[in-house]
Amino acid sequence: MTKMAKLRPSTFLWQMKGDVALIRLNIPARKNPLTFDSYAELRDTFRALSDAEDVKAVVLAPNGGNFCSGGDVHDIIGPLVEMEMKELLAFTRMTGDLVRAMLNCGKPIIAAIDGVAVGAGAILAMASDLRLATPEAKCAFLFNRVGLAGCDMGACAILPRIIGQGRTAELLYLGRTMRADEGLAWGFYNALYPAKQLEEAALDLAARIAAGPTFANGITKTQLNHEWNMTPDQAIEAEAQAQAICMQTEDFVRAYKAFVRREKPVFKGN
Repeated sequence: MTKMAKLRPSTFLWQMKGDVALIRLNIPARKNPLTFDSYAELRDTFRALSDAEDVKAVVLAPNGGNFCSGGDVHDIIGPLVEMEMKELLAFTRMTGDLVRAMLNCGKPIIAAIDGVAVGAGAILAMASDLRLATPEAKCAFLFNRVGLAGCDMGACAILPRIIGQGRTAELLYLGRTMRADEGLAWGFYNALYPAKQLEEAALDLAARIAAGPTFANGITKTQLNHEWNMTPDQAIEAEAQAQAICMQTEDFVRAYKAFVRREKPVFKGN
């Protein structure tokens, strides 16, 4: 198993809060854009999290009042217009691999969104399991405003699952900003908090999840992501198998014994 507590990334800030990992992009002067290097390092970090025994949940937090301004215009967009198809496809596959890594890391991810979350920043929020925001947060999937399709990094597959097909189509065709109150009403955001309370609320939510049965939470994340491709019959069978596996864990036994003793179970992740 991988130990992540001593991770020293070069393109983002990493901090452990108990068994919750806190991640912040670290170019606040430019509203935290993504670069070629940060895309790759985030991808590799989320891949490593699948084997990390010391991380039970992740919080993606803002830095300097903003979440993420998307791909850096000078570091990414400029070079892209000079690339050939082979290089372009390698880049777009790499960015998609970041979303795959987030979906498959086995750890619940909470995005805490303040300021702007646009372009690939909106995708980071979308690929998280839960999203909290401030009333001032602005989220936009603005790919068509730079001459690209809205189908970037899984947006056409994942976003409709969260807010519905029609609302997704509106955001992707227009590239317009989704206001925080819209995001809350549409189910994109789970809750809104004042900026001073946002990070604390996200860490509290992450800690509550981390206190639960880690193995079972990983199963829940897997099934949430996989069952959209299943028929109801397939999903019921998949969940039967998943639950039978969870019933073999010590956490299941602990929960039973705690219930008998009228105590709160203390889960250990095995």
